[in-house]
Amino acid sequence: MTSPVSPSPQQLRIHPEPVPPTEPPSEKEDPERYWLEHVYQGGARQLTVRAIIAGMLIGAVMCLSNLYVILKTGWSLGVTLTACILAFATFGMLRGVGLIRKDFTTLENNAMGSVASAAGYMTGGGNMAAVPALLMLTGTLPPSGWLVAWFAAVSALGVFAAIPIKRQLINIEQLPFPTGTATAETLQALHGHDERSRGKARYLGIAGLVGATVAVWRDAKGAWLAWNLPAKLSLPFMIGGKPAGAWTLSLDLSLLLIGAGALVSFKTGWSMLLGALLTYGVLAPEMVSRGVIPEVTYKAINAWTLWTGASLLVASGLLSFAFQWRSVAKSFQALAGLFGKKTEENKDPLADVECPPSWFPLGFLVLGPVVVGLMAYLFQIPVWAGVIALPLSVVMGVIASRVTGETDTTPTKALGPVTQLLYGGLLPGNLPANIMSANATGGVGLHSADLLTDLKSGWLLGANPRQQFFAQLFGVVAGAAVVVPAFNLLVPSADVLGTEEFPAPSSLVWAGVSKMLMSGVESLPVSARIGALCGLSLGVALVLLERWAPKAAKPFIPSASGLGLSIVIPGASSISFFIGAAIAEVLRRKKPKLAEAAVLPVSSGFIAGESLMGIAIAMLKAFGVMPK
Repeated sequence: MTSPVSPSPQQLRIHPEPVPPTEPPSEKEDPERYWLEHVYQGGARQLTVRAIIAGMLIGAVMCLSNLYVILKTGWSLGVTLTACILAFATFGMLRGVGLIRKDFTTLENNAMGSVASAAGYMTGGGNMAAVPALLMLTGTLPPSGWLVAWFAAVSALGVFAAIPIKRQLINIEQLPFPTGTATAETLQALHGHDERSRGKARYLGIAGLVGATVAVWRDAKGAWLAWNLPAKLSLPFMIGGKPAGAWTLSLDLSLLLIGAGALVSFKTGWSMLLGALLTYGVLAPEMVSRGVIPEVTYKAINAWTLWTGASLLVASGLLSFAFQWRSVAKSFQALAGLFGKKTEENKDPLADVECPPSWFPLGFLVLGPVVVGLMAYLFQIPVWAGVIALPLSVVMGVIASRVTGETDTTPTKALGPVTQLLYGGLLPGNLPANIMSANATGGVGLHSADLLTDLKSGWLLGANPRQQFFAQLFGVVAGAAVVVPAFNLLVPSADVLGTEEFPAPSSLVWAGVSKMLMSGVESLPVSARIGALCGLSLGVALVLLERWAPKAAKPFIPSASGLGLSIVIPGASSISFFIGAAIAEVLRRKKPKLAEAAVLPVSSGFIAGESLMGIAIAMLKAFGVMPK
């Protein structure tokens, strides 16, 4: 899954405090039996009531934060590490004031992280790309209760889809799952006596307060606030006779965007700056002067540049995914193995610990008809087309899980358009089918990969995988219940989307692909077709250069995802991303110890503090408590 952890840590075998370090198993030794005898902590507290409650609450908060961020930037950011640090700090404070007696253990925090991760990532898997796209194209959405049921059913299906491949990917092959490994390392340090790691909780809290303060100072209205911090400051030059800010080239006074920038690579950051300057400083003014873009507003510019950015993102995503064909081939081998007859001379040593294989078909037998029924009732997708989505979602889940295990990136941006193309051929002209079928397969893929990432942490720490499975289901319920009403509050109508406040770039891409599949490429203006062709060519070229260019030249090749994103979000957002990425890069080079201790928690604090306060202010304005 997309993760802010950088650089990815080495895969390490981690043991809880009570277990002394042991030698790793030899090549001939059964890794599962070794794990059961030397690592597994069956008697330790894990999925306790307080871990479930804390995970659901923290996960709901992280879900709100991610919703705000994805509408701003198109990206869902890491949840598990931030949630574990928050839980550690919260329970430490409660223990300090005497409200709880027992320590919050490493494995309790790990189980809590599974709950929080499932809830926090409810914005991913195409959920908050598909639903806004559907709203933009049709103007309506199903009632909130039905949407909650939809998200919960699809996400739970992804949890069950992870069962048959868990042991192969984690126990046997021991794929890295870098975010899962980093989470295990962080938990071990937090619950040990590593003061530097404990300091991350303090960094997170202070940064959260600063982010919330900035949001209040900038967005709140009332007699008690003498003046507001301006939202943006235009860059000090003119373009085409207008201030740079009119072309969205401004300094956005948002710590959220700077924090998000610090969590991406410096290459992505400078690629976004380059893309913003070329798009809004060169290309857009030229198109306005020719009359192709009718006016100098973000919405008018974006309506034209969208096709270039979408083509670049889709082409680069699909080609990058194609180069991972070995992982895909292994995924299909694993998929075939699900239905093969297995013979075992000895009793399965993990039969009482792992989720029984029978849970996979039972889960699909129960949830499959629910998902197909919801597809038919809510989105007018024929039952036969909904049934096709079930085996397709299993395939997507297996592929997404393996790619995530090897690269730490869940390929939703590649798998979503694949499903859209498939259903564009099966049901031409059916916009809801095109969008929401991709939402179904993407949601299954994301939550399958998310559970396996959490199970990787559990494998390293000796946690009970069945308890983590149930933890994930609790998180799914919490996330679905929170994300729908919060979305309705932030996005009361389609007019809010595609604006400077909420650019929603991933939704614009999904909507653009569906619209093109429905009406055909010939329906686009000639200039937009040329832009789409240029974006496609550039996406392919950048991926090929990244793969085959000399090693010395690779740092100077722009990131395809960063460049593509900068074309569909306001220039001010890309500038802020660059500032955050540059600050983090300077720290990593000049003060590596400080960077390791502070970049992740401070950035996460900025994001969480500003986004959550932004949602709180929006609620106060919506209910008339605060003037708009």
